Amino acid sequence: MQHVGSFAKGAWVASGPGARAIADAATGQVIAEAGNDTLDVAGMIAYGREVGGPGLRALDFHDRARMLKALALHLNANKQALYDLSFTTGATQADHGFDIDGGIGTLFVFASKGRREMPEGHVLVDGTFEPLGKTGSFGGQHIYTPRLGIALHINAFNFPVWGMLEKIAPALLAGVPSIVKPATATAHVTELCVRLMLDAGVLPEGALQLITGGVGDALDHLDAQDTLTFTGSAQTARMLRGHQGLLNRSVPFTAEQDSLNASILGPDARPGAPEFDLFVKEVVREMTTKAGQKCTAIRRILVPQHLVDPLVEGLSSRLARVLVGDPRKEGVRMGSVVSLSQRRDVLEKAQVIAQESELVFGGQDGFNPEGDLEKGAFVAPHLFVCADPDASEQVHATEAFGPVSTIMPYRDVDHAVSLANRGQGSLVASLITHDREVARQVVTGIGAWHGRVYINDRTSMAEATGHGAPMPHLTHGGPGRAGGGEELGGIRAVKHYMQRVAVQGSPDMLSAITGRWLPGAAKTTPPRHPFQMRFGDLTPGLSLHTEPRTITLADIEHFAEFTGDTFYAHMDERAAERNPFFPGRVAHGYLILSFAAGLFVEPNEGPVLANTGLDNLRFVKPLAPGETIRVDLTVMDRKSRNEEYGEVRWHADVTNQDGDAVAEYELLTMVAK
Repeated sequence: MQHVGSFAKGAWVASGPGARAIADAATGQVIAEAGNDTLDVAGMIAYGREVGGPGLRALDFHDRARMLKALALHLNANKQALYDLSFTTGATQADHGFDIDGGIGTLFVFASKGRREMPEGHVLVDGTFEPLGKTGSFGGQHIYTPRLGIALHINAFNFPVWGMLEKIAPALLAGVPSIVKPATATAHVTELCVRLMLDAGVLPEGALQLITGGVGDALDHLDAQDTLTFTGSAQTARMLRGHQGLLNRSVPFTAEQDSLNASILGPDARPGAPEFDLFVKEVVREMTTKAGQKCTAIRRILVPQHLVDPLVEGLSSRLARVLVGDPRKEGVRMGSVVSLSQRRDVLEKAQVIAQESELVFGGQDGFNPEGDLEKGAFVAPHLFVCADPDASEQVHATEAFGPVSTIMPYRDVDHAVSLANRGQGSLVASLITHDREVARQVVTGIGAWHGRVYINDRTSMAEATGHGAPMPHLTHGGPGRAGGGEELGGIRAVKHYMQRVAVQGSPDMLSAITGRWLPGAAKTTPPRHPFQMRFGDLTPGLSLHTEPRTITLADIEHFAEFTGDTFYAHMDERAAERNPFFPGRVAHGYLILSFAAGLFVEPNEGPVLANTGLDNLRFVKPLAPGETIRVDLTVMDRKSRNEEYGEVRWHADVTNQDGDAVAEYELLTMVAK
């Protein structure tokens, strides 16, 4: 018997009064208990705010990103223990790839994005400086700063590892401590994952706490600086959304709930086509992975009317080869649902769907899993056909959270769009087609009702991630029935735990706040050529002012001959004069860039390793032969890449002999430490 603990205020608290039993999903044997009604949840929230928050906010974004990477590496090295325990939830070894490996992979992605897309600082810049006066001496800048509370994550039973990690990764990266409350049925797996993360020794005190069992009166102690996230049923989400204390204190709340996801087989995907076979594989995978207990699983299968019979045959053939049973037994491809109560719920919902549909494959009658059907929570695949989806209601409103899917025929693409939208909001819809016009029509028709649209065909199938796999790079959530929330999506997810604030002041003030030099802010003269200075010495505002160079007609003609760019504005005086943008022949924009580089580059070997690109290039004013350019090259900001070098962003301001702007851009270089 495992006594699943909670981690509160820096210490483990054993299960106690009010604890609930946890059974092995495949055998029915009670293996653990979790919960303790005496847990001091109010103290946990205060501890997170007063200890965890300051500890995390003392680290900058890159420190937190390195912390996430260290957690991912430690979990990856110890994931076999998670695999072994996860079998007790009914999950197969393949299912572990979605939950455990997927969760670890999410940590790695946020660690990488934190290092590459966020500054080495404590505020995140949003957009550009907005001048609010004629001279640019006063303006505004949007920034994000961490909220000063905690994030309480109430998670579902189906992904005890990924469900936690995909939420705490952006929260910790934002600088907000997390309190995780997993579903009791699989809390023992979450507890082990938390123990492993704490063993890594990289989390600041109070950054991560765990509640197993009920949350007590936690909702009464949240305020506007906290964040509540929820994954689970629409019924529970409605209860949370309507909690008077959350409403009174304007607590930010995100829900990811019931979702009747659809998959559409395009009218071009006939039997024998790669897309038809791909569709069959996608549907079977989504019906059987995690025994269909996925918020992104395919519940409604939309196919052209004339392809219903071939699809039933194709799906039935593949489903018949899926061995269901104890996930620890050899050859088993689909395990059980998480509990006997969950099995009852799935079968009850299947009976509701059966009132409007015909069961064409599977069902519990005669079902013989590789395990004890009385004690194990085994559910057979259920494949239905709803012949008249327009007249039916329950097939568009009932989610059987297990291996249950319903085929629905459609007449044309507009009809398929209408049926997909009958779900009233989903996390994902997929389309399998090789017809680009069909893809355009479907996406524009269903996009407003779906959080993600997954399109696959023969071109992309080798690399496609799958209908039911939320990727940390892209948003996960959906409108309407799906809860109206949003998770993941790269750095977008980090911003959910931060406050966007508009800061007004001079460029000097805003540069000091953001840690990023803004045009108009003060500059400092370097002690030597900045290309001879190492990464750590290149502070924002450090600026090189070059000598001038005059551009001649011979320069322009030589550049045109050498590059092959003989555009008329550079070579034909009369034609250039007829152009409303030019006074006559002018220098190439790329000639200006090349000559500018020649002015500011230090040719000798030094810490600058490579030029990796230009951003935000603008040619502001044409340059005629005989005019002169000079460059101000200023350090804007910098980001560490690894122990050896970092990226430095420079602002290049090219002006003419009158001080008028000719060109401006941002130069990226890698500089040794």
